[in-house]
Amino acid sequence: MDKFSIRDIVNKYGFRFSKKLGQNFLIDDSVLEDILDSSNVSNKDLIIEIGPGVGTLTRELLKRAEVVYAVELDLNLIPILQEELKDFSNFKLIHGDALKVDFNEIIGDRDNVKFVANLPYYVTTPIISRILNENYNFKSLTIMIQKEVGERIASDPGCKEYGALSILVQYYCNVHIVRRVSPSSFIPSPKVDSIVINMEKLNEPRVKVKDKNLFFKIVRFSFNMRRKTLWNALKSLKMSKTDMELAFEKSNIDPKRRGETLSIKEFGKLSDCIYELL
Repeated sequence: MDKFSIRDIVNKYGFRFSKKLGQNFLIDDSVLEDILDSSNVSNKDLIIEIGPGVGTLTRELLKRAEVVYAVELDLNLIPILQEELKDFSNFKLIHGDALKVDFNEIIGDRDNVKFVANLPYYVTTPIISRILNENYNFKSLTIMIQKEVGERIASDPGCKEYGALSILVQYYCNVHIVRRVSPSSFIPSPKVDSIVINMEKLNEPRVKVKDKNLFFKIVRFSFNMRRKTLWNALKSLKMSKTDMELAFEKSNIDPKRRGETLSIKEFGKLSDCIYELL
């Protein structure tokens, strides 16, 4: 890997980090290598990088990928990226908000698309949710995020971290935690640990349900108040008592259980039984 000092770049351009934008730039080469290895980038891949910063990861991605589209929100970073990465003909820079950019315009009919990102903590869940819910055609999502969020994504039923985000991601993807990352790996140092996590998109969702929107509505209601039983949590569906009883009976799920104990398959089974009665 070429010598590339973020501190030198920051000093060269007099760049000031924005707390509002949650900017923490990676300075640990070992973490950088692990992100590159786990994203498994090839020279046939189209990469969408969200939040390139001053281009540390971007530079290495450009050496491996066919093309890299970097989406950066901070206007102050645009001229830095344009100057520092001007020698790469496969570099495409987009000044915009990843929550608003139409990724379909980038992806087109490509089927070898991979997302890579060092996400600011404050937009982690919205960006992951958008990429998954809008059904973009991509192969994998490799990101560095706050440790607690990464643990929620990878958690299993019965764990205190298990929740709606766990189900959303695991419905669409296989999940692998690559490594933990300490605050000292960044400038400025965040106050919490981070995690590099890789999500390989499944060819088909993990469970086949009759109504995806209803499935996720039931999941949300079940976790809105974690200590509630399923019976109490799902009263928000406005079903009759008779239909509720029948749905639990048909799905063979005890209504006294809490949402945090149900697997994705059990949520799917309950969702389909409720769908048939609505």
